[in-house]
Amino acid sequence: MIKKCLFPVAGYGTRFLPATKAMPKEMLPIVNKPLVQYGVEEAVAAGIDSFGFVTGRGKRAIADHFDISYELESQIAGSGKEALLGTIRDLIDNNTFTFTRQNEMKGLGHAILSGRSMIGDQPFAVILADDLCVVEEGEDSVLAQMSKLYNQFRCSIVAIQEVPMDEVHKYGVIAGEEMKEGLFRITDMVEKPPKEKAPTNYAIIGRYILTPDIFEIIESTEPGKNGEVQITDALLTQAKNGCVLAYKFKGRRFDCGSIEGFVEATNYVFENFYQKGKG
Repeated sequence: MIKKCLFPVAGYGTRFLPATKAMPKEMLPIVNKPLVQYGVEEAVAAGIDSFGFVTGRGKRAIADHFDISYELESQIAGSGKEALLGTIRDLIDNNTFTFTRQNEMKGLGHAILSGRSMIGDQPFAVILADDLCVVEEGEDSVLAQMSKLYNQFRCSIVAIQEVPMDEVHKYGVIAGEEMKEGLFRITDMVEKPPKEKAPTNYAIIGRYILTPDIFEIIESTEPGKNGEVQITDALLTQAKNGCVLAYKFKGRRFDCGSIEGFVEATNYVFENFYQKGKG
């Protein structure tokens, strides 16, 4: 089973300035919980209990969130507000959280490589907290769906969804051979192509399961688009030398890295979960 999950959280969140000037974008709340907590809860639902965070300057609030706040808890002890901390206390009590810094912003591939010491020689998941993924009640979380596939195929897997061709330039895009409905063996990957050069409209979203050999591949991957080390370039090398799968997941994804997607996610969670007492 996949037991470890990496969160690259060193980005600046410039699309949300000035709100993110002093607050990590991953701590922006969707109703009453920060984005990063939704990601951790999704991973826990997949059987993961060890979390590594690749952070940067100004990101201490994330570490503080996954730690006990003695002053706050003593102030609300015995009151009705104490129950509001139930979900985060459960996460703190039953999981392990470790942190390291990415000293320079050199792309997602470099961020993942920066977390190598927290992962070791094990397969692991990667969650980008910007992408909020929700499923129907009783359904497997997106990462749980992918973990089941990993247990069957034992190779790297990326989550994909169809996007309008006018938006493919925002994503890594895959081409592949369909093995069964919604599951592809990747033959090509392109990082943020113009629509006329995109092989398909299947876009990679912020959910990955990676085998540990990806670290050595990233080390030998030259900087690509925008001078950054792209995980798509490393995964393409891995696909050519072995196998990487792309999975069209069941569920709904919100791009909370954009203001429009963040507002849409907030409204959806409020109406479908919080108001029904599931928040």
